[in-house]
Amino acid sequence: MTDTLPPEAVFSERDEAAKAILIANDRGGYTVPTAGLYPYQWNWDSAFAALGFARFDLNRAWQEIETLFTGQWESGMVPHILFHKPDPGYFPGPDVWGCNGPIASSGITQPPVALSFAPRLLRQDPDFGAERFRALYPKMRAWADWFLRWRRDEKGAIFVIHPWESGRDNAVDWDNAMEGVDPQGVGYYERRDTQHVDASMRPTKYDYDRYIWLVQRGKRLGWDDAAMAEGNPFRVADPTMHFILLRGLRELLVAGDHLGLDTEGLEAQIAGLEEGAKALWNTGMGFFDSYNCNNGIWANALTNASFLCWFGGVSAPEMDRHLQRVLDAAPYGVPSLAPFDPRFDAKRYWRGPTWAMMNMMIGEGAAEAGIALGEEVRKRTQEVIANYGFVEYFDPMTGEAAGGKAFTWTAAVWLAWAGKEG
Repeated sequence: MTDTLPPEAVFSERDEAAKAILIANDRGGYTVPTAGLYPYQWNWDSAFAALGFARFDLNRAWQEIETLFTGQWESGMVPHILFHKPDPGYFPGPDVWGCNGPIASSGITQPPVALSFAPRLLRQDPDFGAERFRALYPKMRAWADWFLRWRRDEKGAIFVIHPWESGRDNAVDWDNAMEGVDPQGVGYYERRDTQHVDASMRPTKYDYDRYIWLVQRGKRLGWDDAAMAEGNPFRVADPTMHFILLRGLRELLVAGDHLGLDTEGLEAQIAGLEEGAKALWNTGMGFFDSYNCNNGIWANALTNASFLCWFGGVSAPEMDRHLQRVLDAAPYGVPSLAPFDPRFDAKRYWRGPTWAMMNMMIGEGAAEAGIALGEEVRKRTQEVIANYGFVEYFDPMTGEAAGGKAFTWTAAVWLAWAGKEG
């Protein structure tokens, strides 16, 4: 993958459709994932949007990430949702979260892909982006420092305190920890997601009761990191967070050195996460996996997050074989759970479907590691988007469209990676 678009490049009809989605979902400085279902600025969605905008409007790409960081808390945390404008069609809104950041927001974060995507924007045009990157750099360092202070367990692995924080809301990774959450007293609430998407494609009420209970707990504790760390029933070490943060630190080190910025401490942080990645290796299963930090129980789940190891710069020979097994079983990219797992559900959100943005990180990481299957992942992602459109996610067995329509990050992935020639 290159970081520049040749001036002579001509956008195809599919390229133009992808651009139109980004423009339609633009709300003036930030992009919503899709109208209706997700009417606000989501953290990692927004970073992917920046990569898409960079293919035709680099200034707007930088603006996307800059707007995201306007919501950064004093602690360094960057929230997973910024509620820029009221929208009664979404639940849970800012009143449910009860946060006190600079912008109305949620009280949890999301995978920090912006830490590695801002350096990509810089590489695309170093002269244009240098000062903008310099302004973002201390904010990005502060976010990374926050992760390492508040989201690293005793084994050195990065964990999440809410399924939504991972970005993989109802993945099987969280099942054991969710059993330890007693949602007594959660009260009545009205979901809005199932008014936009078939309920069979969304998390269950069992899941949602626990999601809301965890939000209510955070609100009661004033979203204070130290208070929330005490007796938290949901603490799960997560390959998604770990490998994406590791990738971000590597990118910040290279870009910081290039611009002569203060990179002190970054090498030690990278080394710490490289060592911590060993804790995510499930020896019994032979792949990277999640585990419940409170009891040590493994998810025993080969997920798309397992294959983010290469994106984080960590290799294990066994992972090549596992990726081949998964691709042999699923024609349309890397499913969120291996199809041969009995918990697999081809259309229920993160318990089976293929996600284009995860495919991108897996495919790029594998290709960078010299693994030929990385290009195969790109080609399959290209095929499923070309045939079934810019939807939220896809059935990995049939390619059928699922979830929200006219989805920002799927369009962005097409422009930045999937729709290009290898």
